[in-house]
Amino acid sequence: MRNATLVVGAALVLLFPELVPNAYVLSAGVIVACYACTATAWSFMGGFTGYVSLGHAAFFGLGAYGTGLLIRDLSLQPFLAWLLAGLIVLVVTVPVGIAALRVRGASFVIVSISFVLILLLVFQAWEDFTGGANGLNVPRPFADLYRPDHHRIFYYLFVALLAVMLLTWWVIDRSRFGAGLKAVREDEDKAEALGVPTRDYKLAAYLISATFTALAGGLYALWFGDLDPIFQFSILLGAYMVLMALLGGARNLFGPLVGAVVVGTALEYFKLEFGDTQLHLVTTAALLGIVVLFMPDGIIPAAGALLRRLGPRQASIREVTAEELLARNERRAAAGGAGAPEGASRDAPDGASGGAGEPDSESEGGR
Repeated sequence: MRNATLVVGAALVLLFPELVPNAYVLSAGVIVACYACTATAWSFMGGFTGYVSLGHAAFFGLGAYGTGLLIRDLSLQPFLAWLLAGLIVLVVTVPVGIAALRVRGASFVIVSISFVLILLLVFQAWEDFTGGANGLNVPRPFADLYRPDHHRIFYYLFVALLAVMLLTWWVIDRSRFGAGLKAVREDEDKAEALGVPTRDYKLAAYLISATFTALAGGLYALWFGDLDPIFQFSILLGAYMVLMALLGGARNLFGPLVGAVVVGTALEYFKLEFGDTQLHLVTTAALLGIVVLFMPDGIIPAAGALLRRLGPRQASIREVTAEELLARNERRAAAGGAGAPEGASRDAPDGASGGAGEPDSESEGGR
């Protein structure tokens, strides 16, 4: 069932550009794919370690502006500038991460917000270099293409970036490094006492998260072309990342993707239907409240728990008494059932028959 769901979901994602009716819906799909990348990038830090950052828009903006400035000032090939901007953000994030990760909890949230606000002020004021409030125009890499074809190419580029992120997430989740990050999330002091290098692990997760976020920002710059510091360094963008990851399930591989599809689609719908009103912000706040109150672990874990409750209950061996087990084995023997009696090799210890009297102490206490 799960594999079939994954195949159908992957097919829908890949066929989306061919199924949409017009270029506008395709452009909305590009935005949702960008949201999916940023939410997944955020989950490398927030999902694995439990550190909630509301300032990840700082890395998104640095990646976008870095890509545009490298193209403008150094005349680099667009995708080379994109990769180089991601590398620059990685280097810049090292001292930022060392400083930010000295604190935890609400203090870390405040530090992350402070970082993005500082960058917003710098990029607005430094008009000679960044364009200031007038923004920055980034030359598009496929200038000769019509808009629908341009959207289609970047949709698949965002999907490819998302696939790399998901693969990286999957590998980390099954590694010793991932186990250490989860230990930090559950109890950082205890993890450190047990020998987990918590500071190094947190910094590594922070760097991975920031770099992927910067790559998503750089790809957005190449697609959209016009950069505005108020949007690129918006706290609201960081809040969207958090909401999307939490809505789908930040600790689940596909959770941020599911959250991005739900929230991104809703945002585009409200903006289309209600224009520049703030109704989409009210809806976003209400959705965040619903998630926190009723689905704190996200949609995917909540749906899985619901299916388990509604599905057939599987009886544990602990719920079967020794008398019932013997009677079942006798019925099987009378019916000529082949093989060893049920429970002879799995349920009872060596040398024990699980007789009708007192249950074996080892099987009762060993589980």
